[in-house]
Amino acid sequence: MSDPLQILQRKIGYTFNDVNLLTLALTHRSYAGRNNERLEFLGDAILNFVAGEALFHHFPQAKEGQLSRLRSRLVKGETLAILARGFGLGEYLRLGSGELKSGGFRRESILADTTEAIIGAIYLDSSMEVARERVLGWLEQQFSELTLVDTNKDPKTRLQEFLQSRGSELPHYEVVDIQGEPHCRTFSVECQVSLLNEKTRGQGASRRIAEQVAASLALVALGVESKNQYD
Repeated sequence: MSDPLQILQRKIGYTFNDVNLLTLALTHRSYAGRNNERLEFLGDAILNFVAGEALFHHFPQAKEGQLSRLRSRLVKGETLAILARGFGLGEYLRLGSGELKSGGFRRESILADTTEAIIGAIYLDSSMEVARERVLGWLEQQFSELTLVDTNKDPKTRLQEFLQSRGSELPHYEVVDIQGEPHCRTFSVECQVSLLNEKTRGQGASRRIAEQVAASLALVALGVESKNQYD
């Protein structure tokens, strides 16, 4: 087992019995030979099941639609890409020359798909119980932030609909700062609302997350929602 893969296994919290499964999980279809698409398929199914099962038990009063929306937030590509960047996964990807030149190691879809492939590989290398433990461990922070308050619509949508109901201009979002390395960036976004004297600023691991945070702060500043909803 090579040193780089030893480091990656420490990062993901799992040591493979068959490291070839990990190597396959890191192999994009642009690379010559076998690739990770079948593992991705398997990992996607496991991820959806584990997330759904955990939500079912954690939110006993939630309706089917609420559970579906919560699960979508947990398993969406953006969330998986954030996990991948936290592992530094882009450094370990096996990509074809074209993808390397175009920056495929930074692409959200490739990072998310590889994360799913690793889940599939862990399952094949061990058991469903181990795969469940790893998935829930990776998603612990995201899971702890879920509430039933905002499952119907995201903050940007709620802000837009509130402003439209008042006949006001739609909010304007602007990226004002980006910090960190390419694989682990923090975006700062300002939200300008005509009904507020000052802009609100949100930060996040992606532009979309930062915009959502800025929108939620605008809703609080407008008195539409309580800050307690986001604590």
